[in-house]
Amino acid sequence: QVQLVESGGGSVQAGGSLRLSCAAYGYTYSINLMAWFRQAPGKEREGVAHIYTVGGGTLYADSVKGRFTISQDNAKNTVYLQMDSLKPEDTAMYYCAAGPNYGLWNYWGQGTQVTVSS
Repeated sequence: QVQLVESGGGSVQAGGSLRLSCAAYGYTYSINLMAWFRQAPGKEREGVAHIYTVGGGTLYADSVKGRFTISQDNAKNTVYLQMDSLKPEDTAMYYCAAGPNYGLWNYWGQGTQVTVSS
């Protein structure tokens, strides 16, 4: 089993920055991808960014390209999401996910709230 623990959410004004962290514990050898998703009230969950644990390849949603950066520290089994130039529409619960392949998100964190005020 793998446990994902997120941290770093909070409230910020538009234009500000936040950094989310997601630490993985347990049988992390089974993880090839880690990702961040978000879900705003009344909206469907959407993928924000993901990163391959080997090689570090990344992919971003169009809505966050150029503003968000996903990175990892393999020694700490931790993935980060640096969020800059935040907009009110970025307000959502952000979830970390991990799995063996794209679309196979076997593990989820508990979520961390990000609120951006105008």
